[in-house]
Amino acid sequence: MQTIREIYKTGKGPSSSHTIGPERAAKLFLKEHPEAERFTVQLFGSLSKTGKGHGTDRVLREVLEPTPTEILFRPDMPEYVTHPNTMEFHAWKGGVVTGTLRVESIGGGDIHVVGEAVKEAGVEAYPENSFAEIEQQCRLWNSSLAEYVEFNEGKEIWQFLDEVWETMQNSIHEGLAAEGILPGGLNVRRKAKKLFENPAPNERPQVTEVRYVSAYAYAVCEQNADCGTIVTAPTCGACGVVPAVVYYMQESHQLPRQKVLESLAVAGLFGNLIKHNASISGAECGCQAEVGAACSMAAAAMAHLTDLGTDQIQHAAEIALEHHLGLTCDPICGLVQIPCIERNAVAAMRAMDACNLSYFLHDTQRISFDLVVKTMYETGISMNQRFRETAEGGLARMFSRRRPAL
Repeated sequence: MQTIREIYKTGKGPSSSHTIGPERAAKLFLKEHPEAERFTVQLFGSLSKTGKGHGTDRVLREVLEPTPTEILFRPDMPEYVTHPNTMEFHAWKGGVVTGTLRVESIGGGDIHVVGEAVKEAGVEAYPENSFAEIEQQCRLWNSSLAEYVEFNEGKEIWQFLDEVWETMQNSIHEGLAAEGILPGGLNVRRKAKKLFENPAPNERPQVTEVRYVSAYAYAVCEQNADCGTIVTAPTCGACGVVPAVVYYMQESHQLPRQKVLESLAVAGLFGNLIKHNASISGAECGCQAEVGAACSMAAAAMAHLTDLGTDQIQHAAEIALEHHLGLTCDPICGLVQIPCIERNAVAAMRAMDACNLSYFLHDTQRISFDLVVKTMYETGISMNQRFRETAEGGLARMFSRRRPAL
């Protein structure tokens, strides 16, 4: 299983599959063909159907400029295209094609060059590939999950996670300070600042908690939607869940920084298991693979922050993912705004609920985390393609943009 560095990638939004992945693919192709006089890039499937809304064409041109680049949108899926987020690059010189490259954007900003046995990204860091195997190893070593991560990743993982946490906090702070309309034509107003600064009359503590956690999630996701810098956790579209929960816990309980970094390590481990054994791609498995995975990660992080045991952490992650099974990915106009931003806030609260339930009920657990991950993948690949990030089903199909600003 790969390093958790592949779960946490710093980059500009709004979509890890549609912007960060294509950006990496374009840089790879440009490096291989610096002599090209022009480029053509074909976008297939989901990359075509929601590419404009996500800014895929924009980021490709930015990377390949000043060389003229033509972007061709191919919503169809030819037989030779097997992944819904596939792009094909062609380099031209003297009127003939001098090079081609077919790349799949597989989620979380990762890419896979078709024809290569090994994916472009990732260092194999973990010999264990399931939570059951990890739990067995931790018992053998009498270690915590955070210690298990350090053993496999090395002590330098803490410096990496420190930088991740700094970026996450910055995205919260910047999002809470910003106002205005998000780009893309939906006229969605930023809400994080309003949520954070405007308590209800006679607001109860429980409501304050919901308001703060939601404001933090909104802040990060609004930064993402505005093409700001965020950290995938595990994707751009689900980037607000983990920071919101961890930041709230840090602020409300004055937790030491190392404890926070350990929670990110634990969260990354569960995100890694989902990615390795299922998918974190909305185009492949729907939003259950993105926000569902993020909720699971956040529940595990909070469980660590509240000093729950390994079995309770696993149960929290299982509850969170189980109750996102079947969640569709139906972004209106292909933008990572509706329902994505609000969905991150809801998932952050659900992660906290899952953690609290695991505290009371872990000894009654009947379904394992590994089983839910397997179920999520089976559910995702069985889901109608219209509900997997194509903007052709669900809210995306039912919504009319002829409405006032939201």
